[in-house]
Order: sequence, then C-alpha cells, then structure tokens
Amino acid sequence: MSKNLRVALIVTAVVIFFDQALKVWVKTNMALGEQYRITDWFFIHFVENNGMAFGMEFAGEWGKLFLSIFRIIAVSGIGWYLYKLSNKVDTPRMLIVCVSLVFAGAIGNIIDSAFYGMLFEASYGRVAAFLPEAGGYAPFLHGKVVDMFYFPLFEGNYPNWFPWVGGDRFIFFRPVFNLADSAITVGIAIILICQRRLFPEDKIL
Repeated sequence: MSKNLRVALIVTAVVIFFDQALKVWVKTNMALGEQYRITDWFFIHFVENNGMAFGMEFAGEWGKLFLSIFRIIAVSGIGWYLYKLSNKVDTPRMLIVCVSLVFAGAIGNIIDSAFYGMLFEASYGRVAAFLPEAGGYAPFLHGKVVDMFYFPLFEGNYPNWFPWVGGDRFIFFRPVFNLADSAITVGIAIILICQRRLFPEDKIL
C-alpha cells in the first residue's frame, strides 16, 4: 500500500468516525430543536434536514430520493479519483488530504440519508431510540441528515435601504451544519486557494 493511499484511508476513517460518533450522540441524547450553549457564539443545536449541506432543502420526497442517489454516484466518482491520485507518487500530500476530506464528508452525510431513517425513531418532542421495536421513521435512502454546529457570531438589523429585507433582523452565521459539511468545505476551500500548488502545470488529472 502506498503512503498516499494510507493517508487517504486514515483521513477518511477519522472524519467518518468522529462525524458519526457525534451524530449518534446528538440523536440519542437530544430532542429535535434542543441545544446546549458552549459559549455566547457557539451552540450544539440539534436540527435535521432533508437536503444538502448547511440545512438547504431539495424538492420533496422525490427530490430527496434523487439527491441520495446522486450523492452515492458522486461519492463513488470521488473515491475512484482519490484512489487514482493515491497511486501516483508525485501527487502532493495536501491534495490527498483535501480530496479525502471531501470524500469522507460525502460518505458521512450519505450514511445519514441511507440508514438513519431505518435505525432511529423520529426525534420530534423526544430523544430518539436506536433500533426501535416499531421500526425507524423512514425507509432506505429517505433518512434525514443530523446537524448540530451553530455559530450565531453576531446579530443586528439590515439597513433600511436594503431591498426586500431593509430593517429586518439578521443573525450571522445562521446555518446549522455538521462535521461532514465542515470536512467538505475545508477540503474544497484549500483546493481552490492552493490550486497552483496542488495542480502544477495541470499534471494531476
């Protein structure tokens, strides 16, 4: 096994482990909407979403199924690309780490979508049971993604001259997300920022 492939496997395994460990803890210890205050600007706030990263939604049940299938296809492509990169001795180690972060984050959210509906009962108004006798809250590929990181760094009002939202209250940063979302975001951000270093003369394809 090459060193790059070993790095890829380690990064992927570590991210998936901690992502799933935190999600299972939240799901089995918190009711939907419950939160723990860590600091004035950091909360563990339990929400679930049917859609994409940072709580974005996607068109109903059929949209949910399409998104789950698309995720599986996309993560398969990312895994194949990561495997190819890992077997090239001249691939920058940072690129291996970044693609591994994206790969692991995508798998982390796929696990929620594919299996959580079958493994847990619904969290509305109660702490969900794991493997409930009556069955889970949704069939295969229809589970909801567990999010918990909430950073309301500051809040205020939009200036009155802002179109449509002038004078309205806002909170920054409002989206609630998870470790898998963070891994994907960090991996892509580093690739974009360091692309000249990671893709010298377009040698890595």
